Amino acid sequence: MILTYKGIKIKYSSEGNGIPIVFLHGFLENSSMWKETVTYLPNTYQCITIDLLGHGETECIGYIHTIEEMAKAVKAVLDHIKVSKVVLVGHSMGGYVALALIDFFPDLVSGLVLLNSTSYADSEERKINRERAIGVVKKNPQAFTSMAIANLFAQEHRDQHLDQIQVIKKIASLTPLQGIIAALEGMKIRKDNAAVLSNFEGAKIIFSGKQDPVLSHANSQRESKECNTDLVSFDGGHMTYLENKGQYLLELSNFLSVFLTKSYM
Repeated sequence: MILTYKGIKIKYSSEGNGIPIVFLHGFLENSSMWKETVTYLPNTYQCITIDLLGHGETECIGYIHTIEEMAKAVKAVLDHIKVSKVVLVGHSMGGYVALALIDFFPDLVSGLVLLNSTSYADSEERKINRERAIGVVKKNPQAFTSMAIANLFAQEHRDQHLDQIQVIKKIASLTPLQGIIAALEGMKIRKDNAAVLSNFEGAKIIFSGKQDPVLSHANSQRESKECNTDLVSFDGGHMTYLENKGQYLLELSNFLSVFLTKSYM
């Protein structure tokens, strides 16, 4: 389904009935990453997937896609389909967008899953790396997306996920140059939302990879304590939903059924 928002098209889908779960993909991904997750969950959930700005079939809206602008675009979709209370599941960049939604619209969200994501802002080193990435993208976007995807998996998992890595590389290669740069710029300047996560009173959990090459597992452990948020650790990298698919699906299902059902009773 397509929604027109500020002169651009936003792609979204909605399947099932019941508690609305909004799935927000990561950088260089699109809503297709949630296909197996949505299939696994029962129809008693309304599973909503959205292509974020500049990704998938959603068009670009500017040179910089701030995390806040992405969150407002998501809210426009939810208003369009008349959903007023949701659970958010955000992978990596999608988690940043989820936290911005909570910050802007606290009454909208009853539960949160940060999947290989964080409430912390970029470190100065990380900001420099994003600047370098933007330079590489401008010169050779295909080389950047190919390298970036492979590096998301734990080293020991790459050989066994070669087919999936190729699929994700193909998806990433379809992301327009403007969409890649706009997202990198937006992530670089995003604000620290640790206080948002800490103050959020709904059900919340972090799924973290012990060998995540992008987000330090030690930082996730610290964040869990500082922000009073449950933590589940997986043996793998930044792509938990693929590297640890079975455990991930069980943990997600458990979180939804045990913790969130109570919030809607």
